[in-house]
Amino acid sequence: MSVMRPIPMGSSCCGCTKTICTGGLQVNRRHFMAGVGSLAGGLSLSSLGASAAESAVGEHRLPEAKTLRVQPVLIYGIPRSRPQTSWRGWGAVQTEKDVADEKSRIGKELEDLKKKAEFKVEILPLAAIQGAGEADAIAKGDYDVLLMYASSGGLDALEKLTHPEKWTIMFVRHRSGPVYLWYEIAHNRYLRKTVDEYGQANMDCQDVVVDDYGDILWRLRALYGLKNTLGKRIVALGNPSGWGAGGQKAPELAQKRFKLDYVNVSYDNLGARIKKARANDRLVKYCAQLADDYLKQDRVEMATAKEFLANAFVLTEVIKDYLDEAQTDAFTINSCMGTVMPISETTACMPLSFLNDEGYQAYCESDFVVIPSGILLHHISNKPVFLNDPTYPHHGVVTLAHCTAPRKMNGENYEPVKVLTHFESDYGASPKVEMKIGQKITVIDPDFNFEKWLGFEGEIEGNPFYDICRSQIDVAIKGDCDKLVEETKGFHWMACYGDYLKESQYALKKVGIDWLKIS
Repeated sequence: MSVMRPIPMGSSCCGCTKTICTGGLQVNRRHFMAGVGSLAGGLSLSSLGASAAESAVGEHRLPEAKTLRVQPVLIYGIPRSRPQTSWRGWGAVQTEKDVADEKSRIGKELEDLKKKAEFKVEILPLAAIQGAGEADAIAKGDYDVLLMYASSGGLDALEKLTHPEKWTIMFVRHRSGPVYLWYEIAHNRYLRKTVDEYGQANMDCQDVVVDDYGDILWRLRALYGLKNTLGKRIVALGNPSGWGAGGQKAPELAQKRFKLDYVNVSYDNLGARIKKARANDRLVKYCAQLADDYLKQDRVEMATAKEFLANAFVLTEVIKDYLDEAQTDAFTINSCMGTVMPISETTACMPLSFLNDEGYQAYCESDFVVIPSGILLHHISNKPVFLNDPTYPHHGVVTLAHCTAPRKMNGENYEPVKVLTHFESDYGASPKVEMKIGQKITVIDPDFNFEKWLGFEGEIEGNPFYDICRSQIDVAIKGDCDKLVEETKGFHWMACYGDYLKESQYALKKVGIDWLKIS
């Protein structure tokens, strides 16, 4: 892991002009943010500096997501008639008029694609080329994804366009317009170089799309999620860690695979900040009002002491200060039970739930075996994610539970919640979120060694009230339950509303992690 360097507290924020309020109250919806670029080394927030005790109460900034830049390129060739010999290859883009019509068609299709994208994507102007010389210049451009329209043209041009350090998607036509030459030969010539083994660097059969722009869209969604995961800066209270004997190398492996950038915060620093925040009468009154307002919301029940909830809002403000100073949206807490409770006089459960509802990423236990899957799934889905403890799958059902579930699981609306004590300590405030019955969810189980992750589709069939962590769901497994039991690795799982299995697998392949789909 990189060497941690101290930075001064109170550094400037990301520059985003929007401010947000605290604690799952009604606020303007924002894009979920992506990490700023990775640093040469890690950071350590070691000095007290500016804090919620001094800054404008309730004013915090959520950085914007990174935009995915896509460069579309049409590759074509204009054949010339020659007597008594084969003079043209397959494909219906054969004349200058064909090229002009195809460029117009692609332009309209890309406009429609951008309208359908629910993530931040920039489509650069369409380039049209015939030779390898032009291809080489484009490959060196400033973009993330090359969208290659391979209507015709030579193999050398396609190979020049395929930059080994950038992502490439090849699109070919069968029925969606004029048939393309590379609809015939993309596999045998481009991917396999006329032998049986794949030979094109940074490409395989999953990177080729025929006709369907929906298949382009989900791949771009996956790459958008990956771009916003790579280099993610995350504030780690109590330092990065990993669950169990198998997770001891997790912070190092997460940094290797995803280039995560850790910002370490000590518990002593947290204690000093909370003490200073509580000395600010204005802040304390503000947080008490937030607690009152929270309890007035629809479908909110309270079954613990109100001061635990008010203290949770104070802790949330302090955490947001750390995030502002580190210029990121991602936070995790290591010893979130006994260590933090005496310092905060509440539990971290509600602050983590609040933060996730507002578009931040907040994870308990500092388990970097599973946290990278949460960052990736969050950016792919544009929704909060639920880090959970799984139970033993049986008879097609598994229970997922933890005390830090978000309420805004669909990214828009709040689910009902009952605020209880944290189960194991019977102290503080913890949300029992009632998730939507019948909701399809994506579940990811990362392995300790960052070699193969498992995924399956589930359906929420109950919100039980077992004597376990407060937010709990019984999930019907859409797939082979026995296979799931056999193949389970690691410990913690990650879940979110919706089906994002294809996107997850596609993104993971780009960082060298295999995927096992149970559904």
